[in-house]
Amino acid sequence: MPKFVIEREMPEVGHLSDADFKGAAQKSCDVLQAMGPEVQWIQSFVTENKIYCVYHAADESLIREHAERSGFPASKISKVERVIDPATAEA
Repeated sequence: MPKFVIEREMPEVGHLSDADFKGAAQKSCDVLQAMGPEVQWIQSFVTENKIYCVYHAADESLIREHAERSGFPASKISKVERVIDPATAEA
């Protein structure tokens, strides 16, 4: 299944409480469960004003649908073409 990186512009998001993040994660998971297995949240990285999320999805439209249904912005969606890491240098 293709992998996507979603950039969510959310001012001051890095200053939210643990309870806020727990609630947001639960809301996201509830929406994903209702949508079915063709879209999966892998993990997210929180910065001061943005969240970068990694998802598996059959296509970009599912990412957009999740954003609309959950109420979280999807400011930019990019399909991952390739993953590299330090082991790539050894290949």
